[in-house]
Amino acid sequence: MSKTDEIDDTSAPLIEHLAELRTRLIRAVLAFIVGIVLAFTVAEPILQFLLAPIEATLRDLGDPSPTLQYTSPQEYLFTLFRISMVFGFALSFPVIGYQLWRFVAPGLYRSEKGAFLPFLVASPFMFLLGASFAQFVVTPLAMQFFLGFADVSSIFANLLTGGGGTVPSDVAVVPETTDGVKITFFGKVNESLDITLKFIMAFGLCFQLPVLLTLMGKAGLVSAEGLGSVRKYAMVAILTLAALVTPPDVVTQVILFVVVYGLYEVSIFLVARVEKKREAQLRAEGYYDDEEAFDDPLMAEFDAEEAEERKE
Repeated sequence: MSKTDEIDDTSAPLIEHLAELRTRLIRAVLAFIVGIVLAFTVAEPILQFLLAPIEATLRDLGDPSPTLQYTSPQEYLFTLFRISMVFGFALSFPVIGYQLWRFVAPGLYRSEKGAFLPFLVASPFMFLLGASFAQFVVTPLAMQFFLGFADVSSIFANLLTGGGGTVPSDVAVVPETTDGVKITFFGKVNESLDITLKFIMAFGLCFQLPVLLTLMGKAGLVSAEGLGSVRKYAMVAILTLAALVTPPDVVTQVILFVVVYGLYEVSIFLVARVEKKREAQLRAEGYYDDEEAFDDPLMAEFDAEEAEERKE
């Protein structure tokens, strides 16, 4: 290992590490609390944004005034507080990530810092990408699937006439029928929000797959050849995941499968690039064993490509 690739700080006593950890945790918790407070001030607009797919679906089904209810005095407050915690963490993540980085950075070599920092930046970006995909693509499809079984337009009119009050002139009255009991949707705020947040968390975590596998490849825990050899098992696992985190809708499950499997293939490509860069660096430093590399198909392919480049 070169002299420039050295740990910045010398080893510190255990008590100093514990004191440093306590300081970083306190700062992270304070940042989280501030994020919760800031998010709580705009929790109502955030709630409206998260419930927008439900509102749009109900309007498409004929309900001119979509309404959700809460059945306990504290339910609405706790719903806003739940939103504040989730988005407060999102707001405070840069500070939390920075505190984590400042704690682990002194124990890393300079080359390791250069390798770890991009992943720390890519992780929140990929999570945001997955969350956006869930909010704007998956959740509307799920709401159309779940709410599409009832004709809420006729139900809404029946509710207007059932109380004995005056029906507005701009609302069509549905005539009485003996065809059976009408089934209506009385959505609860917390339950409707729950499914939206589950989609956001599920897709946000699924989009971490390239970051996680590339980081593991950087550490030598996985290889592109190994990931490629278990493709069939990965497909089964992804199909199982799609069945668990999505509604029983084939379209939504296919979307999740295609997206996550595409991320898996991207991960294999990124791990292969990481391996080639690491091998080139080992060659330059004289640590590369050509005899061992010859037995490795990936190394042989790398050598063949390098030989062709030299000929050209």
